[in-house]
Amino acid sequence: MTLKHKTSGFLGAMMLSAGFVLASSTGALAMGPMVDAMDQDVSGGTVTAEKIMAGENGWLVVHRTDKDMKPGPVVGYAPIKKGENMDVAAILQEPVKSGEMLMLMVHSEAGGMKTGVYEYTLGAKEDGPIKPDGKLVMKVIHAE
Repeated sequence: MTLKHKTSGFLGAMMLSAGFVLASSTGALAMGPMVDAMDQDVSGGTVTAEKIMAGENGWLVVHRTDKDMKPGPVVGYAPIKKGENMDVAAILQEPVKSGEMLMLMVHSEAGGMKTGVYEYTLGAKEDGPIKPDGKLVMKVIHAE
């Protein structure tokens, strides 16, 4: 076997390995963006999403909500990166009482004037919610 054949075999194996790693890392996003969180104690001034999958850099945004399940005023937010995000904590900007409902939602970084600066206000397009298939990516929890 010539050196050329040994090298091409090695390169082929490396490319196969790289393809496997790439497929593995993108496989997690194949399920689509999501937020996973549970009811939790927010008396410490934060709310945490256990896991977020995002197709782009953006924000975990915490909205007030109620039994109508419509997003209300924003009470906290935290940056998220493209891909898997674990234990994302948002600092609450105002008190949340036990029993209140919070909607943890994935927002985009797109449309704003400054990258890395949260610019969304209710109803605006800047850093607004992502809506794959027209549906919000969110999870509603109860404050304890």
